[in-house]
Amino acid sequence: MTTEPGELIHTRSYDTQVFLRDEAHLVVRGVLRDTKPPGMYVADDPDSLDIHEMHVELLVGIANLEILEATATMQTHPNETCPSINDDYTALVGLSIARGFNRKVRELFGGPRGCAHVTTLLQAMAPAVMQSLWSVEVRRNRVEGLPAGRSSKRGDDHPGFATNLNTCHVWSEDGDHVAAIRAGAPILIPLPISNRLKKLGRGGDDWRDPADTTD
Repeated sequence: MTTEPGELIHTRSYDTQVFLRDEAHLVVRGVLRDTKPPGMYVADDPDSLDIHEMHVELLVGIANLEILEATATMQTHPNETCPSINDDYTALVGLSIARGFNRKVRELFGGPRGCAHVTTLLQAMAPAVMQSLWSVEVRRNRVEGLPAGRSSKRGDDHPGFATNLNTCHVWSEDGDHVAAIRAGAPILIPLPISNRLKKLGRGGDDWRDPADTTD
């Protein structure tokens, strides 16, 4: 890839935030924006121009990752009738945001059954919810006065194991990483955390039990 790609003609951005409403619920807010650079669509316009700005908010139960409430809104849209599909996304209520979610979203809202941009936003939000479960675990440990990454469970019973298994090449069920965890090894400290601890002059004890093998 060259360092100078050429003239910028379009930017699409996704922003997802996950909030812990209480010990049993997450609130998930997602925004999708499609933006044209200044002067692209309106000659001599000094400002960029948003073409799409779609918002989705979900209330998700932590125990089973079930969607309990769902709201879709459109702040910026190309056609007057675009928002008429918003209420259809209440059909998300009752779905689990875990595995199979993207397939179910396509079945419900693919093609003329929904808004392509809201549907794409939902598919981008789901992985953020799964990532937030690590934060839920870390926060729980902090509240209990334990190292952030500590878990009393090992192997297949670790709270992060099932949500990550077969999600990428590192977490392949046939790979060395999963085999080590199944054998009882601790889940390694993520590199950004390990590197940050080193930069701060701190060891891994802040993240997990000293008895665990260090990276």
